[in-house]
Amino acid sequence: MARQKPLSLYRNIGIIAHIDAGKTTTTERVLYYTGKKHQIVDVHDTKDGKGSTTTDYLEQERKRGITIQSAAVSTEWKGHQINVIDTPGHVDFTIEVNRSLRVLDGAVVVFDGVAGVEPQTETNWRLADQYNVPRMCYVNKMDRIGANFKHAVDGIKNRLGANAVLCQVPLGSHDDFIGMADLITGQGYIWEGHDKDSKWETIPLAEIANHPKVQAFTTSADKEWIGNLAALREETIEKALEMDDEAFDKLLHAGDVETFVKSGDFSLELLKKCIRTGCVQGKLVPIFCGSSYRNKGVQQLLDGVIDYMPFPGENGGIGLVDEDGNVVGEQGVVDEAPARALAFKVINDQFGTLTFCRIYSGVIKKGDTLQNVTRGKKERIGRIVEVQANATKDIDEVRAGDICAFVSMKETETGDSLTDPSSPVLLERMRFPDPVISVAVEPKSRNDIDKLSTALYKMVKADPSLRMEVDKETGQTVLKGMGELHLEITIDRMRTELGVDATMGKPKVSFREAFGQMVEHTYTHKKQSGGSGQFAEVKMIFEPGEPGSGVVFSDEIVGGRVPREYIPAVEHAVTVESRQGQVAGYEVLDFKARLIDGKFHDVDSSALAFEIAGRACFREAQRMSKPKLLEPVMKLEVVTEADYLGDVIGDINRRRGSISEQGQKGTNAFVQGFVPLAEMFGYINFLRSATSGRGTFSMIFDHYEEVPASMVAKLMEKEAK
Repeated sequence: MARQKPLSLYRNIGIIAHIDAGKTTTTERVLYYTGKKHQIVDVHDTKDGKGSTTTDYLEQERKRGITIQSAAVSTEWKGHQINVIDTPGHVDFTIEVNRSLRVLDGAVVVFDGVAGVEPQTETNWRLADQYNVPRMCYVNKMDRIGANFKHAVDGIKNRLGANAVLCQVPLGSHDDFIGMADLITGQGYIWEGHDKDSKWETIPLAEIANHPKVQAFTTSADKEWIGNLAALREETIEKALEMDDEAFDKLLHAGDVETFVKSGDFSLELLKKCIRTGCVQGKLVPIFCGSSYRNKGVQQLLDGVIDYMPFPGENGGIGLVDEDGNVVGEQGVVDEAPARALAFKVINDQFGTLTFCRIYSGVIKKGDTLQNVTRGKKERIGRIVEVQANATKDIDEVRAGDICAFVSMKETETGDSLTDPSSPVLLERMRFPDPVISVAVEPKSRNDIDKLSTALYKMVKADPSLRMEVDKETGQTVLKGMGELHLEITIDRMRTELGVDATMGKPKVSFREAFGQMVEHTYTHKKQSGGSGQFAEVKMIFEPGEPGSGVVFSDEIVGGRVPREYIPAVEHAVTVESRQGQVAGYEVLDFKARLIDGKFHDVDSSALAFEIAGRACFREAQRMSKPKLLEPVMKLEVVTEADYLGDVIGDINRRRGSISEQGQKGTNAFVQGFVPLAEMFGYINFLRSATSGRGTFSMIFDHYEEVPASMVAKLMEKEAK
């Protein structure tokens, strides 16, 4: 079957933001205005469990009023196919944003008009930078008390480093928010009411100041925007035309923007083309505004998605890599090429497995066999479905640029490459964060013992930011994740989705260890018990590395003091042994191991003997180096009323934290700082009590830091309980 729509009419976009900026509300409006649904459900109406928004359909999402897992929906707007992924804003579920951005062509970043740029927005922005995803910004909630468009735009420019181009500015704020001025078309849109089907009046930019609703504005900031509309439009046009050398030359020749706009060389199509060029190349970030809850601005945002977001492949394809992850080529998004797809998400439930894939090239049909190059297995495609959040629709084939799900794949996991068996290649994977917190998990009843490990395996397979292992000493099953909420919801989803009840132990911190100083150490392994013995001697220097440098092994043997065939065994020994340090059995980070000398025996030496010597040398050297215990330190932001700030800061200091910044965010005060994760369990209970329930906080892993010597014994005793 031939392609139904040209690739240029497709948009694969994600909606990303900090928690509570309005992503799900915006997605609901998108589905309503594109005719995909006929009734809007608001997030605050779902907590009774009776209804749900389209993308927040999990029981846990309805109860908490937050997005937990990314959900895909497809819709149409003005002849364009738009595939939308609504992602979570909570830091514990950053993995969902990570893997979504890997496969998307563009992202709409939503901002709370009061709070502006928030911590999780910064994290998501860095992820989008990492995957080279073009972005446009939508400043939402302009109807809220304290909404400040200038504050949000300044944050986008200064904190995120974006080259922002204003496509719209708000007309009014809070109760006075009536619409927006479109600096691209040179028109104002003024809504008649707040209803979802409310119409808007379109008037020329020059006439906005005389409109009765505009003249009723009460705040000087709102009036200032109106007074500057002409200058702002000139600035936007100039910034856009810089993206096109020929257009910019004509502007310079005209002398000023006003003259150029009146000339025959200027057109709306040229202006949009220039902004699109800058956006697709990542040089410009268009800014829109509105209030999704009050049904203002979503249709214009959709127009912006079509005008400025890239179609699949417009800003490049996906990297092809070798087994070590080094990029060796690029796969463009075309039908006329071998089939190549990346699995970016796996969902398990009682009815089977859904493997979400982005198709980068070729055509995949029902019944085809694909090669899972990552795992060296073959997978037969039984069913292909188009996903509408929790509903599916069977389709016969998918093509380059599509996002779909394959049903009941047995071997494929998140990040795996699926390709035509005759042309196997590895596609560039996502990069997943390491878990920072762990809990012991036990079944609630003896009947669930066997089911528990199966259920945990399914959850871990679906979420790469989870890890499961069995503690060798206690025999307990340990689940590691990104935060208390992450682990709590995982256990709850096992109950609701897989029918397995489990209890969670007290959270434990994932500490790390490091060498305290440089150590040179020689270890001789000698064993003689009749027959051939074992002999190996290694002389090594271990030295601390820079944070983030990882484990570096250096072979500095000269003159054949250790035969070449035994050196990999020593490197393997150091790598394996570094996973369990000598302070408290935690992984050892960031050091360089230099093998400088050694001895061997013609008969008794072997790779095994050198591996044993390497392991023992590492253990003894780490003990001799005055090793350090490292703990994860979180970047914390608390937003609350100014009256409570003193109590919040005092508490952060008591938790061994440090303050890095404080100031105003809208009508509230905020404080930012760094606090050890070990001191942060149950923090929400303190914050609710200290701020009468008005305070909110967000927390993200920042770095590892040495535990003060006086605290090591106390922390280890606390962890052992």
